[in-house]
Amino acid sequence: MIRYIIKRILMIIPVVLAVAIIIFAVMYFAPGDRASMTLGPGATQEEIYALREQLGLNDPFMVQLGKFLFQTFIKFDFGTSYISGLPVAGELAARFPNTLILALSVIVTQLIIGLPLGMVAAIHRDGVIDHICMLIAVIGISAPAFWIGLELMIIFSLNLNWFPASGVASLACWVLPITANSLRGIAQMARQSRSSMLEVINSDFMVTARAKGVPKGRLYMHYALPNALIPVIQTMGNSFGTSLGGAVIIESVFSIPGIGQYMVEAISSRDYPIIRGTSVVLAIAFSLIMLLVDLAFAFFDPRIKAQYEGSVARKKKVKKAVMSNG
Repeated sequence: MIRYIIKRILMIIPVVLAVAIIIFAVMYFAPGDRASMTLGPGATQEEIYALREQLGLNDPFMVQLGKFLFQTFIKFDFGTSYISGLPVAGELAARFPNTLILALSVIVTQLIIGLPLGMVAAIHRDGVIDHICMLIAVIGISAPAFWIGLELMIIFSLNLNWFPASGVASLACWVLPITANSLRGIAQMARQSRSSMLEVINSDFMVTARAKGVPKGRLYMHYALPNALIPVIQTMGNSFGTSLGGAVIIESVFSIPGIGQYMVEAISSRDYPIIRGTSVVLAIAFSLIMLLVDLAFAFFDPRIKAQYEGSVARKKKVKKAVMSNG
């Protein structure tokens, strides 16, 4: 199992490197000159050339790429913002907790709301409760996050004045953005957990347990739920990745100082160090979450663990046989 964990961790490295290289290449070959845009139309050629030298923009592509990768992954330095002149790493460290709150809230609400909704819908299949739960799920999946955010702001902030429309000064400020960012994840979890529960409920071992007179509460909580959680884990991981992308929109709608808003502002002003830094951080965060999902799969699904351990055992057996014959 330790080898499996190490293998999955090592697989993160090429993924993050590939993202960093692609983002850098896109920024490098993008039209427009960064020095000219920074200095404005009144700048002379000498001033533009001097700024390009200062920023290292006159170096060849491979030289700039090498410097970027070295600073990013060896020195953990994402450079300095072209606009504000502040270190990008410091800004990311200050803003990342807000984005993380939005992303993690999706997982929490999925477990608290989405999973029970799916279970109840599966237990009352084709009933009124099932149809109501699935109607809510369809609405949650179909409605865009930015539209939900705007509607929540208009109703609960501008009209009813129940919650603030922007900022993170108090817990009340988080209610609307977390709700807007979580509805899609809740809907996905409800549909996935319902499907998984129905598959488990109709399986042979559940039929046998019912025939033996196992109480309904124990039947669903101790027999059905653990087996239904395996595909649900994948949904949680995918929802976290989706919520990171959704945070870009939600943070802009509710003026939350997070990585998403930071990236949007950087894209509009072509602040390349910020764009590269936020892309790398988001890639690392997504890769780590998918690593946790894979490890959770191995923990909850004994088939994966047995398959990996069996493969390792066969390799050891073959190696031992070769050495003995030699």
